[in-house]
Amino acid sequence: MNIEDVLRDTLADMAREEPPPPPERFLRTTLTATGPRRVRRPGMALAAAAAVAVLAAGTVATVRGLSEQTPAPAVSTGPLTRPSGEVTASVERGPGARVIVMEGLRLADVLPRLARASGRPPAEFERAARNGAALGLPDYANGSLEGFAFPGTYEVAPGRSAQEILADMVQRHRSTADQLGLVEGARRLGRGPRDIMIIASIVQAEASSRQDMPKIARTIYNRLDHRPPMMLKMDSPLMYALGKYAVEASADDLRSRSRYNTYRHHGLPPGPIGNPGRDAIEAALRPAPGSWLYYVTVDPRTGATKFAGSDEEYESLLDERKRRIRAES
Repeated sequence: MNIEDVLRDTLADMAREEPPPPPERFLRTTLTATGPRRVRRPGMALAAAAAVAVLAAGTVATVRGLSEQTPAPAVSTGPLTRPSGEVTASVERGPGARVIVMEGLRLADVLPRLARASGRPPAEFERAARNGAALGLPDYANGSLEGFAFPGTYEVAPGRSAQEILADMVQRHRSTADQLGLVEGARRLGRGPRDIMIIASIVQAEASSRQDMPKIARTIYNRLDHRPPMMLKMDSPLMYALGKYAVEASADDLRSRSRYNTYRHHGLPPGPIGNPGRDAIEAALRPAPGSWLYYVTVDPRTGATKFAGSDEEYESLLDERKRRIRAES
């Protein structure tokens, strides 16, 4: 199968999906009690389809995802961290193929595309993903690959097994975790490394830019540590638990008793909600200093996000957002 066939199949598959993955990565925001909720931006299916780009042989193919005039905005299950809004798939002549896995994708999105790119059965990847010991998962992963299939470029040559491909992703996580001092950094923050990875996955989902990631991480910590206790009240973990890609949680969604429903349960959800990249992990380890409890995408067109430490500041940001929307309508 050549690169054109692979990309055509991928785009066709994604076009048939009800909403585009990764979870809310290409969404605009509306308002919630904690901050904004998302409103879907048009034309995002193509960008989502290219989130895993297959590299097979001999040409360079560019698939434009987000328009540079409408960069992805912030808050709850993450915008792109590539400011150009492009996903580029290039290939070298030879027997091997490679695949690019973008930051923030759910494992449920990654495995079928790895299978397609490698030509191996999806069931082989599903079985391999369940065998955490064989993949070399760290103890703090609790045997689950979600959150630890590190984004990047991987060899998916026909002779490589699903276990080998996934083990490469885990090894890349371990290497990055060592470079960033994940275990030591978590200890300094009074948390475990699994907590850091959960926070990083939420940061990856919520941020519209790398620059916002440390502030979003600090906002999460401030809500977790607030007295009296505050719930996170973020849609992205709940959408993950429900297997949805909706732009916001519905009233029925919010009734879910899942531990991922941060409108009902205090603290972090029980596991990562996607596979964060290096920037998100670093932000979770090194949050910006600040007293923020809220953030609002004040400009839905550009994704500009501002942060608030009080109810009054939050209300002011909501007013700013409303003024911008009125001015642009």
